[in-house]
Formats: sequence, C-alpha cells, structure tokens
Amino acid sequence: MPSPSPSPKPCVAFSTCANADDARKIARALVGEGLAACVNQVPGATSTYRWQGKVVEEGEVLLVIKTRMDLVQAIAARFAKLHPYDTPELVTLPIEAGSEKYLGWLLANTEE
Repeated sequence: MPSPSPSPKPCVAFSTCANADDARKIARALVGEGLAACVNQVPGATSTYRWQGKVVEEGEVLLVIKTRMDLVQAIAARFAKLHPYDTPELVTLPIEAGSEKYLGWLLANTEE
C-alpha cells in the first residue's frame, strides 16, 4: 500500500517590482492560476542594493506571496515569463505556525 503523500507546506515568498502595474499583473496571474492564495502589493518600498558594481536605491512595490513550498518552482517559472527584471527576487520562508483557519484557507486556495 503506497504511503500517503505529505501534506503541502504553506510558505510566504517575497519579490519586488518597479511599479504598481507590473506588481498587479504578476499578483493577478499567480492568484488566477492557483499558484498563490493571496498576493499583497505593498507600494512605497525603497530598496538599496548593489547592481553592476554600483550601490543603487530605487522605489519598488513589495510582493508578499502566500503559497505552498511545492509551488515555488512553478512561481519561479512564471516569473521568468512575467517579471520584467533580469534578476527578479524570489525568496521563500516556511510558515511554521499560524491560524489553523487561515492556513487551511491558504492551502485550499492553491492548486493541488
């Protein structure tokens, strides 16, 4: 008898976009395709980073993506097509604890 597959693990992923239009397009695609249950678009972030040998400071929109660990590679593949940056940020942290009701909702609203 095969063992049951492990239950999906919720996580939160972060990315940034240069503007609200790009952020909205990516958020709607991820939620619409079932890759994320929710994507918060947080305007007004300022990112300071090193790029091509220089320190750069830019205004950005932060994306907070509520998803599952097993969907992160699919999100990365969508970023390759949707995200305008040459090197888009996609960092993921596991959700170790949270409201059982919310986490149930998150898992129910991402693709199986």
